[in-house]
Amino acid sequence: MKGEVAAVLVVRDGVPPVGGDEAVAEAGGAAVLVGSGCRRAVAELPPLRRAWCAEAGDFAPGAYAAALAPLLAEVPRVVLPGSPDGRDLAPRLAAALDRPLLAGATRTDAAGTDLVRWDGRLTAVVRTPARCVVSLVPGVRGALPAGGIPEVSDVDVPLPPVPDAEVLEVLEPDPATAELGEARRLLGAGAGLARGDLTGPESVALLEELATALGASVGATRVVTDAGWTAPGRQIGTTGAVVSPELYLAFGVSGAAQHLGGLDASGHVVSVNTDASCPMTAMADLGLVTDAQRLLAELVRRLARIEEEHHV
Repeated sequence: MKGEVAAVLVVRDGVPPVGGDEAVAEAGGAAVLVGSGCRRAVAELPPLRRAWCAEAGDFAPGAYAAALAPLLAEVPRVVLPGSPDGRDLAPRLAAALDRPLLAGATRTDAAGTDLVRWDGRLTAVVRTPARCVVSLVPGVRGALPAGGIPEVSDVDVPLPPVPDAEVLEVLEPDPATAELGEARRLLGAGAGLARGDLTGPESVALLEELATALGASVGATRVVTDAGWTAPGRQIGTTGAVVSPELYLAFGVSGAAQHLGGLDASGHVVSVNTDASCPMTAMADLGLVTDAQRLLAELVRRLARIEEEHHV
């Protein structure tokens, strides 16, 4: 391969990784897709201009790194998304190429790279080494379609017999502890949940009960995390987690710019708030103008009744 920069995406059964489109865009549309079902994944990556597809079977980061290193030896800058597989492969690939790794970047070019530190509270701008591997934080950069049909070719990357981890079992993530950026269903807690008979922590506990019943994760505004009603890692926003759920239900969230900035391409958004004119309701697909705490309590009661009847 030739060129100044290329992205590397680990594909599983035709599904590209979280942040894969952003990594492709940062690489100017050039990418190596490695894994299983790589050609099927091409259609899911609008920024692609040029793709090299390497069918390599089940994910084996050590073997992948050793196999890809010769292919990428002439590419000065290699970019990977900071997805779980990307974070696993990036340091191994950097070691195989004998290059530094710039992990946790939000932007990179030949001159400089922006690295986020301290849970997103600090951005460090560093000079980009002439030859390096960079991992990008998903959901920050965004990506525009390249237009046209990408040029796609197959490459052969035999996996060498190198020591690697053996996958014994793949467990589905627990929505209660999964990273917010990977949540498909998300319930958001806002300051409005504290208005009523329940305190803020009591309302968040009730929201967690509802989330468990719906197989969803719980996120929150900065006001809620700063108040200590839930952990700081549950914060949604430009200084917290950037999320892209299929469904986002916001309870008592007014919709500050910082919070709305963390809702990246969310599928369906529902706002529950007494203020019909608040920014959260204005941008939602469905706005329920009602008391968030009372509606939450009623939903939990009804779900509990349905579960009880189901077990009778």
